[in-house]
Amino acid sequence: MSKSAWQKSSYSGASNECVEVRNMDILVELRESDSGEIVIRTTPRKFAKFLQDIKNGEFDHHAEHTA
Repeated sequence: MSKSAWQKSSYSGASNECVEVRNMDILVELRESDSGEIVIRTTPRKFAKFLQDIKNGEFDHHAEHTA
């Protein structure tokens, strides 16, 4: 079983409130840095689609809006 190290976004800085990602064999794993025991696994293709949807604003309606 081949695993890479967990990586977090450079936008997170020193904060521990982030999502971490790594490759594991033919899957991509995601976890929240402060809840490392919960891991989501997906395919690289689905993960790439998810990232593209984030960039396109598909999930913006879930963000907290302060006015």
